[in-house]
Amino acid sequence: MSSLWTKEKLAARIEHTLLKAEATAGQVLILCEEAILHRFAAVCVNPVYIETVAARLKGTPVKACSVVGFPLGANTTAGKAFEAGLAVKVGAQEIDMVIQVGALKAGEHDLVQKDIRAVVEAAQGVVVKVIIEACYLNENEKKIACELILAAGAHYVKTSTGLGSGGATLEDVRLLRQTVGNRLKIKAAGGIRTYEQAVAMLEAGADRIGTSSGVAIVQAAP
Repeated sequence: MSSLWTKEKLAARIEHTLLKAEATAGQVLILCEEAILHRFAAVCVNPVYIETVAARLKGTPVKACSVVGFPLGANTTAGKAFEAGLAVKVGAQEIDMVIQVGALKAGEHDLVQKDIRAVVEAAQGVVVKVIIEACYLNENEKKIACELILAAGAHYVKTSTGLGSGGATLEDVRLLRQTVGNRLKIKAAGGIRTYEQAVAMLEAGADRIGTSSGVAIVQAAP
């Protein structure tokens, strides 16, 4: 375990996340206060709260991030693009979208790429992270997903929604890094709850960690 991951360095890689159906506006505002206090990279919430989050984080280094097509990715492309555009209009600085998993499984690669591209275009230059829901993909499909993300002009590949049958794994992060090299950034998310898990993901190649346990993780750091 590396000793280089101090509280400050680790916090700068964490996206403080609250994506539960029962999340309230009050809880989301507490999330923002915690993110500002600990200097997290971003706050990631459902679209209904992104305007509130963006307003609270304005003037701070913490980015406001909205999910799109979450959690299944089975929305229409037009719907995803509209959702992304609306989120950016009200202040989202980052977008985490879910791919059409079924289309990828069916080999409909053009459809997947166009789906991502539509969100990238609607985001108007804002960072787009693409959730591949790796728990449902085989190794070859994960590699193909990375190439489609690159071709569509997005910025990150993200492992998981945290609501599928499995979350981030070290094996997936290593595979993604091996596949994309330095061409894409990687966000590991889903089931990362401890300092040890977070550091292991970063050392495996992740650039960002999406977690609802950010405070506990940084408090455990040296």
